[in-house]
Amino acid sequence: MRKMLTALACSISLVPALSTAATPAPAFDLQRYAQDVKTLADDSFEGRAPATAGEKKTIDYITAQMKAAGLQPGGTGGGWTQDVPLLKSDIVGSPKLSLRIGDAAPRTLTQGEEIAVRAAMTGQSEVKLAGALLVFVGYGVKAPERGWDDFKGVDLKGKIMVVLVNDPDFEGGEGDFGGKTMTYYGRWTYKYEEGARQGAAGVLVIHETAPASYGWATVKNSNTNTMFDIVRQDPASAHSPMEGWIQRDLAVDLFKASGLDFEAMKAAARRKDFKPVALTATLDADYAVKPEKIVSYNVLGRLPGKGHPDETVIYSGHWDHLGVGQPDARGDRIYNGARDNATGIAALLELARTFARAPRTDRSIVFLAVTAEEKGLLGSTYYAANPAYPAATTAGVINMDSIVGGGQARDFSISGVAKLGLLDMLVAQGKAMGRTFVPDPNTQTGAFFRSDHFPMAKAGIPAVSFEPGIDLLNGGVARGNALAEAYVKDRYHQPADEWSDDWDLSNVAPDLTLLYATGRTLADSRTWPEWSADSEFRAKRDESATLRK
Repeated sequence: MRKMLTALACSISLVPALSTAATPAPAFDLQRYAQDVKTLADDSFEGRAPATAGEKKTIDYITAQMKAAGLQPGGTGGGWTQDVPLLKSDIVGSPKLSLRIGDAAPRTLTQGEEIAVRAAMTGQSEVKLAGALLVFVGYGVKAPERGWDDFKGVDLKGKIMVVLVNDPDFEGGEGDFGGKTMTYYGRWTYKYEEGARQGAAGVLVIHETAPASYGWATVKNSNTNTMFDIVRQDPASAHSPMEGWIQRDLAVDLFKASGLDFEAMKAAARRKDFKPVALTATLDADYAVKPEKIVSYNVLGRLPGKGHPDETVIYSGHWDHLGVGQPDARGDRIYNGARDNATGIAALLELARTFARAPRTDRSIVFLAVTAEEKGLLGSTYYAANPAYPAATTAGVINMDSIVGGGQARDFSISGVAKLGLLDMLVAQGKAMGRTFVPDPNTQTGAFFRSDHFPMAKAGIPAVSFEPGIDLLNGGVARGNALAEAYVKDRYHQPADEWSDDWDLSNVAPDLTLLYATGRTLADSRTWPEWSADSEFRAKRDESATLRK
């Protein structure tokens, strides 16, 4: 299947034939790369959360490295940064949460254990719910274009939506939502948005490791700390007062007490005729929330093009991580984010130095380090809505997230599935280097919607997020998969994501060479990569076609 998918992806050509032999192999300094990772992931940076002292240290470090590399300020007003206004929200103290199932006495729920509720993103200063009825709404999807409506007109005002993670095709692998490949309807962000549209008092997503693609530790660590959102004119249009997750075991108990079988209800939710089911349970919630508007920052460095400086190629990565949060078993509270995403920013800086040493490209190149990716791709979302360089004349975006693997690989990939000319260029450059492109083998995780290329794609800009390969020279696919699974289980969004001197960095230079060659080829060409004709992003790109020469 992987070979078939690879052949299919490589057969789609959305750009004219471009040279893959003219770009000399650059030299990358792996010691300097490692030092960037170690510095950004050091405890003194406190996990690089926005609106903290760690943010200032991070911004100062990235700016200093861009200056030293010879980049020009690429931000607004001639500076190095772009202001990103955000709503910052914290739960004050410990939330009081209890569940009454049937006639039983209230069951106290512990934040981070059976449940993980987020600080309200509606701007309100408290959340108070008394006896809010829980209603199971399947996958919580309303998709008219697919003839799908999980709500069937039920009134959810004052009630709590209980929803499954992922979308209706995940369990069966086929149906109205593209099979195993997750659609945006499967993302928890969509479910919260739909809860707001339905007027629900809250949304609780049932966590299961396989459809979520990560364990409960990731849910707890990502949802029980400071929350951020872009500043919205009407935040209640995008958020319910209470948003959170519950453990699968708690959901099973809820369904059983309501005379329902959890697995049977999951099966029912895969059908179009599914109807919402009121559970024999109510929720009480009482906690204070501290909302405040703050300004975070995207960092931008620029190398002006020599021929068409008004046209842009962007390399991007997110500088933020989770900051200081709940302690792990060792008592460690700093979420260093070494791999996620100090490695991506180190790659961004090393590429910037390499381009700065080389002859100028025809188009300008911008190196964009965005904020608040971990809070919902907020920095890239803000940039896409307020681009420092016009979206119409941005030829492409190459995003980098976790640019380190288990060692040098024969293959490479991107996050999610997409058909666009920029991918064709990446595949062609990889082939010239003896490497094979393998489509994302885990499209059920919805990776396409989880990296900073996605807001750019929604704005019509051709964009991909690069993924290091898993067919390792040392151990092949079996070892590559084992290392990737161990990282997700033991380190992803946990304090254990720290720098280690025993990291195998042998993939870094080959991967950066590939990314450098792809970006340089695009920046020295007159090519405008396109989305495929059936892409949901094609129409947005076509709107600005007359602005490109």
